[in-house]
Amino acid sequence: MIKGLLDPKIDFVFKNIFGSNKHPKVLISFLNATLKQKDLITSVEIQNTDLEKHFLDDKFSRLDVKAKTSNNETINIEIQLKNEYNMIKRSLYYWSKLYEEQLGEGDNYSSLKRTVCINILNFKYLKNDRFHNGYRLKELETNEELSDVLEIHFIEIPKLKENNDEKDMLVAWTEFLKNPESEKVRKLEMSIEEIKEAKDELVRISNDDEQRMIYEMRSKILRDKVSALNKAKNEGIEEGMEKGMDKGRQEGEKLKAIEIAKSLLDILDIETIAAKTGLSIDELKKLKN
Repeated sequence: MIKGLLDPKIDFVFKNIFGSNKHPKVLISFLNATLKQKDLITSVEIQNTDLEKHFLDDKFSRLDVKAKTSNNETINIEIQLKNEYNMIKRSLYYWSKLYEEQLGEGDNYSSLKRTVCINILNFKYLKNDRFHNGYRLKELETNEELSDVLEIHFIEIPKLKENNDEKDMLVAWTEFLKNPESEKVRKLEMSIEEIKEAKDELVRISNDDEQRMIYEMRSKILRDKVSALNKAKNEGIEEGMEKGMDKGRQEGEKLKAIEIAKSLLDILDIETIAAKTGLSIDELKKLKN
């Protein structure tokens, strides 16, 4: 019996499709589509392929895809479902760790390899309408590139437009991640070998009871994480509102006290007015002047 397909945006599923030594062509196709380099990637060495249990049941873990390419690059791919409002700094931090860990004691800086981070986001994040943005280090006025050693990409799935050119392989891969059961993807898998391979693997995982159980566990943990983030955000908003209301009440009470004080200045001494209104002597002297 064919079951509904699992969501390839869940990191566990994504890693099984794009981060598996069984499907290097899938990752190669995705990387070439994203990086759009003159020298195409022809092979990849996929790292951290084990899906250990503590990664699956740890709500703060990251199931990313890491690889070395035939172009002597280090690549990291992370897929993120919920906006934590920190993706730029977070990605720069991960990039710096990947870059730094290449250098052993006594190694020369010249041995450092080009390092690329690719962030796939299931939410809108950057302040433009392009679904794919790539960044490098460039001079502020001339736009001259300092180096291609640092490169960070953002693929924002919700920004993918209906009329995007599906002949563009990155559009095709983003359509697959967006909805692998769509008519568009059905057509794509008929003509693109790597899309078909990814879809076949997704079907296989979706019909494997053990894989589906792991998927459900991972999905629940990710939902719990999202709920925790939403709760923290809502509590922060509520706390801010309470503080704002409290400050508003205090300001309102002070304005009321000032109005009362003004009406008493001609009939009572300042010390008595201060005692009755809670205003300071200095504040009352300023009102009198």
